[in-house]
Amino acid sequence: MCLAIPALIEKITTPGNAIVNLGGVQKEISLALVDDAAVGDYVIVHVGYALQKIDADEAQRTLEAFAEMGQLDELREELGS
Repeated sequence: MCLAIPALIEKITTPGNAIVNLGGVQKEISLALVDDAAVGDYVIVHVGYALQKIDADEAQRTLEAFAEMGQLDELREELGS
């Protein structure tokens, strides 16, 4: 299953790339499709690319919904792979 999931930008590694965190899983992603992304922003991530920025409240609601559906662990595994 491929889903776009909210992740928190923890570090800008190079221009156009960042380390994101989802529940303790860290992964380097591309920011090529998102303007003005910064540390502390939430972004929607799909197959290694940030698609857009998302506000923190909406990111938390989305992550809570995934957790309620029992999908959060599966998404963490997918992000970590």
